[in-house]
Amino acid sequence: MLEAINFENEALLVHSFRGEDLVRFEKLTQDIFNILSDERTLKYIPEKRLHNLQQAELFLQTAILNYHSKQNYLHFITDKASDKVIGMIDVITPELARKHYHLDYYPFFIEFYLSGAASGCYIMTEILPLLMEELLRQGISKIGAVINRENIAARRVLEKANFEFKAPFDVIQDFYQTSYQFEKTML
Repeated sequence: MLEAINFENEALLVHSFRGEDLVRFEKLTQDIFNILSDERTLKYIPEKRLHNLQQAELFLQTAILNYHSKQNYLHFITDKASDKVIGMIDVITPELARKHYHLDYYPFFIEFYLSGAASGCYIMTEILPLLMEELLRQGISKIGAVINRENIAARRVLEKANFEFKAPFDVIQDFYQTSYQFEKTML
């Protein structure tokens, strides 16, 4: 099981679901809905769209269960000033990837989402390398990501986090992977 990943800088807190988040469950649900119903966020991933708060609540409940059943590990990016979740990074296990993808081998995968209002602020560019470093510290060195090949911003974020293009994934997406050690950095 992955250890909880938590780190912060002056403005942001990256964290998994914590006990203290139980008292703000409704707020988290609303924040998730805001992200996964945002047109800018969903431009290249329309299949992730949530249509109502009930779907967002189910998304959060499923994420909590999956975290504890070691399927995937959802992490929130919280703006400290507003206490609002503005993004999410999901770490998907090889076991869960096997259920959805047909590949020759299965690394851990990451998916990331950022609210449209937070796009273009280099948040993922700053956070993703630090998350990758923490995964490496926990013994996870092969990490993949699948992105829409037209999503140039996501590609740049991956490249700055030391991901490399490996192969086309399907007709609209490409597969990127990293599998080497990172230099220690500080957030």
